[in-house]
Amino acid sequence: MKTARLVVLGIAVVAGGGAALLAGRSDAPAPAPAPVVAIDTVEILVAKRDINIGQSIQAADMGWVAWPAESASSQFVRRADHADAIEQLTGAIARTPIATDEPLRESKLIKTRGSGYMAAILPAGMRAVSTEISPETGAGGFILPNDRVDVILSRRDKEAERLTGVETMVGETLLSDVQVLAIDQNVEEKNGQRVVVGKTATLELTQRQAETLAMGRLMGSLSLALRSLVDRSKGGVDVPADEVPSNRVNMVRFGVSTTAITK
Repeated sequence: MKTARLVVLGIAVVAGGGAALLAGRSDAPAPAPAPVVAIDTVEILVAKRDINIGQSIQAADMGWVAWPAESASSQFVRRADHADAIEQLTGAIARTPIATDEPLRESKLIKTRGSGYMAAILPAGMRAVSTEISPETGAGGFILPNDRVDVILSRRDKEAERLTGVETMVGETLLSDVQVLAIDQNVEEKNGQRVVVGKTATLELTQRQAETLAMGRLMGSLSLALRSLVDRSKGGVDVPADEVPSNRVNMVRFGVSTTAITK
């Protein structure tokens, strides 16, 4: 029995020593934290609130924030390069929507110099021309800004009526593959809206196309035919109207394709 007690006592002593050793280690100081690596930053100009397309930007809509230099695009407006950027950009118009805290880029802004938004976004040499539409003549309201359309003229053929004595209606494509700039004054979809039913469509036209549209409005009824996105991706399938020989137009009479000479 004495030997057994000695064995038990020895085990207890060893266990107690191990516990004391572990307790002593737990009181050891924690390792020092890794040093914080300083990040180089630059001050860039960002939007302080959501800015809609066509909106005039005010000084309160912009502000400077620190931005990691490594991820700062060369297109961002930097305070080190343009300290007076807020004053310079006040009054500019947003070319595209800009979200809160999004870095401002001059490519997304238009300095109008007193002109309106539409005049500012028109490419050099192009014209913005409006024509009346309705759900029947505007693809049921499914035409949206930035879509491409054909302009079709429907009119009476008085020459054919004189020769045949029968009332004759003809349709001809005046303009092909032109861009819609706006429906009424909507220049983009609003709140996810997929249909814009308006009374006026504004088209982007060359000077000659603008003249053709004005003449067509006097001759009969104009309709817009919405073109497929597939046509756009293939570069279009029709010859633009201002490239068609001026003395010939394609016409459709009672569903039969014919060719007529214009006077």
